[in-house]
Amino acid sequence: MTNIFKRIKDSVSSDLHELMDEKEEKNPIAKLNQYLRQSEQETEKVRKLVERQYKLKEEFQKEYTLAFEMANKRKHQAEVAQKAGEETLYTFAMREFEEYQTRSSRMKEMLDEANAQLTELEQKYEEMKHRLKDMQLRRMELMGRENVARANFQINHVMSQTADQPYSRFNEIDQYIKNLEHKVNSAYYRNSFDSKIAKLENELKEKAKATAI
Repeated sequence: MTNIFKRIKDSVSSDLHELMDEKEEKNPIAKLNQYLRQSEQETEKVRKLVERQYKLKEEFQKEYTLAFEMANKRKHQAEVAQKAGEETLYTFAMREFEEYQTRSSRMKEMLDEANAQLTELEQKYEEMKHRLKDMQLRRMELMGRENVARANFQINHVMSQTADQPYSRFNEIDQYIKNLEHKVNSAYYRNSFDSKIAKLENELKEKAKATAI
């Protein structure tokens, strides 16, 4: 377990700034995403190890409590058998007492060690989570900076291409409107001219008829 945790700790403790300074990487964000995925996987492994250690500690506690209680029970039974003069029962009870007493002492040592190991693992696990969170926030910061850089590049690109276009566009629109107005006025004039000629022609015809009568 120690070797596994050391490997995990070494992996997560890698210098993030050094990673981001690798000039040969074309896309540092993609590299960072890959590194974060690996760190998340390693952190999850540690979480499971901490959970397993906690369960082991509970088992040690259970065995210690049982051995301690049985040792006290056999000791009391040995005292009762001794007072009653039951040598066989006394001998059996004392032998059991010594077994449980030894087991209780061993379980107590294992329980204390498990508690110390669990505390250390929990502290290191919390440290890993903080490091992981810091890297996630760092990624958000870099993604924001990359997004702004891309947006500014696109804005500058568009503006440089269309720097003189707004004026030419206005001129084009103005000319289009003038042409449209000319067409409308010409059509109106033609229609008006045709109407006037037709009216004059009818008036002449009416006068001719009146003269003939």
